[in-house]
Amino acid sequence: MTALRGAPATAGLPGAPAHAESALREAGIDPDRLSIQELGRPAGPVLAIPWPWVLRLALGGVLWSIAALADAALPAFVTAGLTLVSGLLLLQVACDALVTAAERLAARKHWDHYVAGTVAEILATLPEFAVIAFLVTVSPLTAFVTALITIYNNAIVFSIYSYFLPKDREGRFLMPEPITQAGTQILVAGAAIGMIVGLVMIAFTAADHAKQAFAAHDLIVLGGILLAIFAVYLVKLVRGYAGEEDAVRAALALSDAQIDERRDRVYARVHRSSLPLIAGLLTLGILGALTGGHQISTFAATALAELGLNGTLTALILAGSAGMSEYVILWQAHRRGEYGIALANGFGGITQVMFLVLPFTLIAIGIYELGPGATHPELPLRFALPNILLLLFLFPTFFVLVELLEEDHTLGILDTAIMTAIFGMLVLLLVTYGAHPANGGG
Repeated sequence: MTALRGAPATAGLPGAPAHAESALREAGIDPDRLSIQELGRPAGPVLAIPWPWVLRLALGGVLWSIAALADAALPAFVTAGLTLVSGLLLLQVACDALVTAAERLAARKHWDHYVAGTVAEILATLPEFAVIAFLVTVSPLTAFVTALITIYNNAIVFSIYSYFLPKDREGRFLMPEPITQAGTQILVAGAAIGMIVGLVMIAFTAADHAKQAFAAHDLIVLGGILLAIFAVYLVKLVRGYAGEEDAVRAALALSDAQIDERRDRVYARVHRSSLPLIAGLLTLGILGALTGGHQISTFAATALAELGLNGTLTALILAGSAGMSEYVILWQAHRRGEYGIALANGFGGITQVMFLVLPFTLIAIGIYELGPGATHPELPLRFALPNILLLLFLFPTFFVLVELLEEDHTLGILDTAIMTAIFGMLVLLLVTYGAHPANGGG
């Protein structure tokens, strides 16, 4: 999930001269593609404590208490439902608290918008890390499949949503140039890695090679490679935003006071908070992530052991449910006309899961296998059909998205139909033929 919220800020300053836009265009800057965002909530009063998500925290706590205290008296499916809903509520609150803390810290430090957005983006993934960490101890295979399916979920949501964006006469909705450049490259990397690993798994399986599963060190090395790519991607993205911002300042000949005023606009909707309050929000976010992650892992254990669901179907439920709050935010931003915010949420959901959440999952499984999980029946992760399909299908999925970014526009009806068909075929194959056996083997 991405951390950018709010409404797009104009390229210049309030009351800027009419020729400001032409000055930007003469400098080679397209004002329609400027990616600066205003952080904070887009509507309503600026509050020290955002009460809407505090109420969700209370509701999540009540459902958690009911599930914990009445566990023995309730049917397994009711307990599982209460556990899942309470976990999702707590995770959403945790994400809100962490992003709010990051925004308020950035406002105190007077960071530029791209630095603030990057820090908040990373903090916003902590709840997903908590879910994976707990889920790995219950079912490493389900954790692996959930991380991969979440990539496809976010890709299809991005694809479908982009079709509804307003287009220019050429059928395009221009995206920020830093995302177009770095985003294309990182999607190419994801497609290539998915295909290479998937083909190696097929080759070993077809040749009846002695290696039929991922060793712990395989997962750790692969996860490290993905994290290294993500680190370089972040550096390139931040430098791209910084270069764009410097170009805007030079083109408009902004004074130091105007630069500060332009930066302040980013935080116009962010409450200026004390460091103790920011620390309290961080603590709340971490505790909420840990509690929500534990609830999600409890649901997975119940679904697998008592409800009889296979790992693939459980992973589909977890991936779809976990992304629901992000999809709601996307839709709400679209209704307010904040298309850049919605688009950033959709695209960030793909890159962060592929190159941050997935490698964390791989490394967590590898470390667990080297330690207390050495005898877990699902370990080592075998070169099973579902695992191969999930990795191989990354190539056609990302290929379509790369074509999207290279053409500087969002998906048309045909592109959306292709993406939907790819995702539909994958789900059909997994549910029909790809259920993992109970021991996680192939």
